[in-house]
Amino acid sequence: MSIEATESGPETRKAPARAPRRRGRRRVIGGAVVVAAAVAAGAAFAATGSSGGDGEAGTAAGGGTSLVAVQRGPLSSQVSQSGTLSYASGAGGTPYPVVNQARGTYTRVPVAGAQVDCGETLYKVDQKPVILVCGSTPAYRDLAVGDDGKDVRALNRTLVDGGYAAGSGLDADSGHFGWATAAALEKLQDERGADVTGRLDLGRAVVLPGPLRITKVTAGNGTGAVPGRPIMEASSDRREVVVRLDPSQQSEVEKGDSARITLPDNRTTPGVVSRIGSVAASSGKDDEAPATLPVHITLKHPKDAGTLDQAPVQVEITTDGVKDALSVPVTALIGRAGGGYEVEVAAGDGGRTRFVPVTLGLFDHANGRVQVSGGLTAGDRVVVPST
Repeated sequence: MSIEATESGPETRKAPARAPRRRGRRRVIGGAVVVAAAVAAGAAFAATGSSGGDGEAGTAAGGGTSLVAVQRGPLSSQVSQSGTLSYASGAGGTPYPVVNQARGTYTRVPVAGAQVDCGETLYKVDQKPVILVCGSTPAYRDLAVGDDGKDVRALNRTLVDGGYAAGSGLDADSGHFGWATAAALEKLQDERGADVTGRLDLGRAVVLPGPLRITKVTAGNGTGAVPGRPIMEASSDRREVVVRLDPSQQSEVEKGDSARITLPDNRTTPGVVSRIGSVAASSGKDDEAPATLPVHITLKHPKDAGTLDQAPVQVEITTDGVKDALSVPVTALIGRAGGGYEVEVAAGDGGRTRFVPVTLGLFDHANGRVQVSGGLTAGDRVVVPST
């Protein structure tokens, strides 16, 4: 039998049982489905125990049932999904392409899995190092004293963070190539074994968000280096989990929501939603695969992930919460003949039970509880099916 909740007001209308809204969110986790399953589990109560009268007495709780106390305290709602633990990549989850701009012969290229920090040698052409400058504007010109731009800002940031500008007064946020930049760059060039010129010629650096973790290498030592040709792919060295949600759940999850990640060895580690995709796309090889939205979760303790890559994990994203709520097990809910829900409450003297109408609030799917309001107090004992 299909049971639906009702909401009272000037007009009685049918609505799915679900938790109150927070910050205008639309409840889409499927509370009504959970309730329907719970009611099915306790169908005997709905069929024989409830008469639909407010507070009306029922029979004494018998075999096949047990009593659980009504609780008062914090309650939270979660979205639970499987995800993939890996290293963060570029926009849309695609790897960063490493595009060479030097001409000559590759004399040293990294292997897949290698990690390269900002200011370090990424690869060599004719035994001359090509340096990783961490930034978002690709290298497209020579840089020297007097130049300005975002690419100069990325260079200054790399020099300052690497310790090459100590005592020079170089501003890491400056977009100007001054004498302090040239002096710091000379220190970097000398340490890396490059020609010490105080200028950065096109082809002597690759600019990418870093640090990087190399995921694929297509160029080989001894092969010709051609400007403008991609030679490897990389991700960042940041650990993240990607969860793919049904588009109907987009309004349920927000940036900043807390998450709990269960690793393959059953250890758990905390995370936070850092980015939510805006375009639904199919992750399958055919058009029949359902479209989903990627949700990116950053680990608060990256070391917990070890060296795992492309590992399956389970994720619970906390999407809502109530600090002080009365709650009962979902399985205690009984559908009323006229619509809505009630619970069967045991008498304090062990005598006959009574049925108490309740209004539903937040669903805690992880713990199988639901917020209720009505003629209940903490400590009351409600009837649930025995397990």
